[in-house]
Amino acid sequence: MEPYHNLLKLALRSLLAAAVRLRDTTFKFFTAVADTLFSLYFASCSMLPCTVDLDADSSSAATTVHFWIPGHRKSTRPALVLIHGFGANSRWQFYYQVRHLSKHFNLYVPDLLFFGRSYSENPDRSIEFQAGCVAAGLRKLGLERYSVVGLSYGGYVAYRMAEVDVAAVEKVVIISSGIHYTEEQKEEQMRRIGGEGIRDLLLPKKPGDVRKMIKLALYKSRRYNLAPDFVLQGFIKETLLLWGEKDNVFPLHFAYQLQSYLGATARVEVLKDTGHGANIDSPDEVNRLITWFVSSAKS
Repeated sequence: MEPYHNLLKLALRSLLAAAVRLRDTTFKFFTAVADTLFSLYFASCSMLPCTVDLDADSSSAATTVHFWIPGHRKSTRPALVLIHGFGANSRWQFYYQVRHLSKHFNLYVPDLLFFGRSYSENPDRSIEFQAGCVAAGLRKLGLERYSVVGLSYGGYVAYRMAEVDVAAVEKVVIISSGIHYTEEQKEEQMRRIGGEGIRDLLLPKKPGDVRKMIKLALYKSRRYNLAPDFVLQGFIKETLLLWGEKDNVFPLHFAYQLQSYLGATARVEVLKDTGHGANIDSPDEVNRLITWFVSSAKS
């Protein structure tokens, strides 16, 4: 299995490096091949695809959440949920994490609604709806307690999950997510990183958009209404904030601003020479810190 796994990893890295050079005519072919390789890679890490129908027995709008779940759940391991950000589905964003973390946790990796294979006929696009659907899917999968990691936009969803499923969420890890920044700060950041084109940047549809997203999000690896109003402190007992020193989307001062808001239970870890895409820029350090924090005894 190890040679097979390494071959897949090499193929994925080569494809990602080639992404920024593709023309529009080959972009769809590239994404189809990459999706297949990512699925094979997750399977090589003993992960299985699974879809959960949330409204199968009701007359409400149909909602289906797609997960990657552990092939062999072990009772001695804690459960960990990875919530991806904008830009692509969960496989594209967490392929640097899945192998390491699946060795230490019962790992659950959902596609947020309207990404990957998760969808809903409900017109609701709110963070609350995303969080509620992921939490409901996890309950249907039999999870009673778990920790959650949220990347960028996924950080908003992770914190809302701690509100809607407070009895289930044990610890939260936030990676590069501008939670609790002001409207003025949000407007300034939007002007600085993309202005009116921010939708195209976060949801790339062609190679030029991919190039822009990679340039903005990553520091080392360049070759390849979001502000919530809810009160967080009462829901989270322990929080780890992972932040890239060179984050161009949510600069480092947002980490300390959020830490000050959350209080003494929040800890900031700064990743040197790392951009917004910390999971790709510094995967080994991200994996080490997640494993240490989630596995450590509760304070």
